[in-house]
Amino acid sequence: MKYNFAYLDEDTKKEIRRKVLKAIAIPGHQIPFASRVMPLAKGFGTGALQITLSLLKKEDVVKVIDQGRDDSLNPLNIKRLIKKTAPGVELTEDTARATIIQTRHRIPEEKLRKHQILVLQCPFPEPLRWVEKSEAKTRKMHAEMDYSKAYLYIYEQLLRYGEILIGTRYPVMVNNRYLMDSTPIPRWDIPKLNYADCVFLFGAGREKRIYAVPPYTKVEPLEFEDHKFRTEDMSNKRCALCGSENVYLDEIIRDNGEKYYVCSDSNFCEKIRKGIKVERWENVIRS
Repeated sequence: MKYNFAYLDEDTKKEIRRKVLKAIAIPGHQIPFASRVMPLAKGFGTGALQITLSLLKKEDVVKVIDQGRDDSLNPLNIKRLIKKTAPGVELTEDTARATIIQTRHRIPEEKLRKHQILVLQCPFPEPLRWVEKSEAKTRKMHAEMDYSKAYLYIYEQLLRYGEILIGTRYPVMVNNRYLMDSTPIPRWDIPKLNYADCVFLFGAGREKRIYAVPPYTKVEPLEFEDHKFRTEDMSNKRCALCGSENVYLDEIIRDNGEKYYVCSDSNFCEKIRKGIKVERWENVIRS
């Protein structure tokens, strides 16, 4: 069967590119788009994949990761589709070489540069869904910049547990205007969104929404003056494979119950083991 380049028809690509430009022009604001049915199961990031395929050119170099890894089921199936429908596009596992990176649950440990685009798979784009079920009401709240319920939500967690227990999808304020869902990335990756050199694009296929964080944009997590946002505590832990510290680590439990840690970002870990110099994110404060 002969496919159009990058699977999607040209009218679909044109529409998605227009919506991407609008999302970049209004950082953090959700832009509706006509999401198409993709030849992948739900949960494989069909919204992000549509963005990736719409932006693809033959000279692009594409990297696909899932929770930091290049070789899990999600990336392998997406790369197989790209290889089959977009001949000439190079696939890579090297973060530094990629022009477009599609990711699920992680932002790479290696710093992204201004010519790179990071496309994040987003299952639930609405950050107010925890506190308001009505779509009409959440749109009104965004329009009026009424985020009091979101602050009340994290305040109630402080009262009950003494800590904000939001592990992923931590709400962030973009450009002092829109509250945004950060997708299921860990809190560790939230500071990387702030004044980054690269473009962050978020695609939700089922919810039919696209939103973006353009380069050099202010992104701040919700917090209080007397209780600041904190990332996961990775102090006194190091990767068992490359010895790296101050990186996001996955906990592994052996059959005998012994615990050890490895880098979540497999490409970063491989480079460190090979002695390759890796540029890290700067000015990222860890609590």
